[in-house]
Amino acid sequence: MSCGVTSAFTPLFSSQHHVFPPELVKVGFRPLPLIVRPCTFGPSKNVFLDLPRETWSKKVDFLLSVIGYAVDLGNVWRFPYICYQNGGGAFLLPYVLMAVFGGVPLFYMELALGQFHRSGCISIWKHICPIFKGIGFAICIIALYVAFYYNTIMAWALYYLLSSFRATLPWTTCTNAWNTANCTHYLSTDMNISWTNSSISPAEEFYTRQVLQVHRSPGLHQLGAVSWQLGLCLLFIFTVVYFSIWKGVKTSGKVVWVTATFPYLVLIILLIRGATLPGAWRGVVYYLNPDWGKLLTTSVWIDAAAQIFFSLGPGFGVLLAFASYNPFHNNCYKDALVTSSVNCLTSFLSGFVIFTVLGYMAEMRKESVETVARDAGPSLLFIIYAEAIANMPAATFFAIIFFLMIIMLGLDSTFAGLEGVITAMLDEFPHLLVKRREWFVLGISSQCNLHCLQGGAFVVKLFEEYATGPAVITVVFLEVIAVSWFYGTSRFCGDVQLMLGFSPGLFWRVCWVAICPCFLLFIIGSFLAFPPEVKLFDYQYPFWTTVLGYCIGVSSFICVPSYMVYHLLTTKGTFKQVRATRGEGTWPPRTMCKARNIGRLDYDQVTSTYKHRFKFILRTYIILRIFVFAICERGYFHILQRQK
Repeated sequence: MSCGVTSAFTPLFSSQHHVFPPELVKVGFRPLPLIVRPCTFGPSKNVFLDLPRETWSKKVDFLLSVIGYAVDLGNVWRFPYICYQNGGGAFLLPYVLMAVFGGVPLFYMELALGQFHRSGCISIWKHICPIFKGIGFAICIIALYVAFYYNTIMAWALYYLLSSFRATLPWTTCTNAWNTANCTHYLSTDMNISWTNSSISPAEEFYTRQVLQVHRSPGLHQLGAVSWQLGLCLLFIFTVVYFSIWKGVKTSGKVVWVTATFPYLVLIILLIRGATLPGAWRGVVYYLNPDWGKLLTTSVWIDAAAQIFFSLGPGFGVLLAFASYNPFHNNCYKDALVTSSVNCLTSFLSGFVIFTVLGYMAEMRKESVETVARDAGPSLLFIIYAEAIANMPAATFFAIIFFLMIIMLGLDSTFAGLEGVITAMLDEFPHLLVKRREWFVLGISSQCNLHCLQGGAFVVKLFEEYATGPAVITVVFLEVIAVSWFYGTSRFCGDVQLMLGFSPGLFWRVCWVAICPCFLLFIIGSFLAFPPEVKLFDYQYPFWTTVLGYCIGVSSFICVPSYMVYHLLTTKGTFKQVRATRGEGTWPPRTMCKARNIGRLDYDQVTSTYKHRFKFILRTYIILRIFVFAICERGYFHILQRQK
């Protein structure tokens, strides 16, 4: 049973005592008339009006959670590989430029949006532009896709961790049941053994034949039987994830004190150990030696833009969710600068950790660093680095802390991704899920997947290439357009001024209105013009898997146009009236428009301005649509050419 009196403005500044920010009082704001709700039997239809929103226990919990989310496995394996592949030290120039003009402004924008509206990635759109609410649903689907395969990588790391608790690491010998005749036992002490092109290290065979067991599956068309050892590891990972987030940020905020700080301790230990290995200097020189000529190629700038975007992670709903639990006057501007800087510096530090070991491996095999560093992605960690660890003194100790670090990095990102989905769904359907949070989290955490099958690695690769890349970038592109052009940069900056006491400067305004959309459109165009050629080990993905991959990517993005159609069909009034609607409760209220003094216009004038803006956006969209269609046609032509 619920009844009583609530303020119409409660959803924005919900707190236990409903205290309004002093900034609103200074500019003459007065609460809207109280709404008397009649007594109704049964649960309240608007639970979030009755319950205060959960907040972080400490500011450090929030910072560690954001850092743990941004600093993930990609910082360890993707950045070093892309850096040396694109000119070494010269790559840092496009990387920093893309971070300053693209990544950090998007990072700052999402933190400010989440903190001001105190909503997840779905319900926040009723305050901004209701017709774009499909963006929130698309973000949730993408986040689930990421969890669909990301936890599998942690299961692999857990299997390595459990295999490390022995005197002789299993990927150092060729006498195991899974080894083949090409296995070459090549340690630093075996000076009489030569390395040939047909040689396969025991670390590679352990990874491919014992952990993944891909040799038992011919491909995606036949994934094989269940790998029980990976299934148990995956079950353990999901159990840890569930009990870390089932109670919300109160529990996950404490867990990140370990999962977000432990990787830095391990990175420092591994860096010191790697720097003392013979040949380490060769790896560092190869990592940082600048090739300025590569800056003239488009691919370097594309890789820099994509790396900084996926490293900082806007568009996954996580930053919105985390910031929504902050106090209203928290300095999210400083938080954005600090956490994004820590993320970029961690990527740079990881490069030294990886390449000191690669230089050591090159010295041991009498090969060039380029030959040793041919592997990218998980193979760089589970084959090359695992083999290097096996050659170190106290190999068992270093193996344990290294794979424990990989698990910690993965757990942080998983906590964040699922928390983004959970926050969004609880905010959107509070009357159904708030009191059933534990069961809902259990359902999300125990989602079924095929990655514990013997061919599960093929599924992981497919999702890694197609499920998140172009889809999430397109979603963020629409998010920036909706906030900067529909909601309005002036209105958004007014929101920030209410929270922080100062308005974002001209640099941030220009980035949000023009530079960030161009930045994202540049990445989208590169993905479409140069579709990825997916390959895993010796398995070349057939053409039908490319079609399947694009279908997986579109399955999330389709929520955006679908909800637009649904909103137009279900909202009462003419098309012009629907187009001008500001969401539930007419957001922002007339009083707020006057309080912020938006261009000294009344609410009707603001609505009229948005009508003209809509026409401009529609024309721009048609032009961009033609441009993207031309790029897609070109990319499809490239696919057909490869098939021929």
